[in-house]
Amino acid sequence: MIKLLFELFIFYIVYKLIFELIIPVYNTTKSMKRKMEDINQQMQQDRANSTPENPVKSSSSNSSIKKEYIDFEEIK
Repeated sequence: MIKLLFELFIFYIVYKLIFELIIPVYNTTKSMKRKMEDINQQMQQDRANSTPENPVKSSSSNSSIKKEYIDFEEIK
């Protein structure tokens, strides 16, 4: 009798573990992976379809501009 109760208890614990932890975690992981793949695919499509509105100027034109820097002095 005690052995049967013990086996039923173990069966119940294993059942709960499988159906309330393992399967939901598996399903959540699977859906998150699918969503991440969709997001990555959407980002790749956006990158392929987008065109730069402001073309990048060459760095040589930026370096020829002389900038004035002001020294920082700490005030006490």
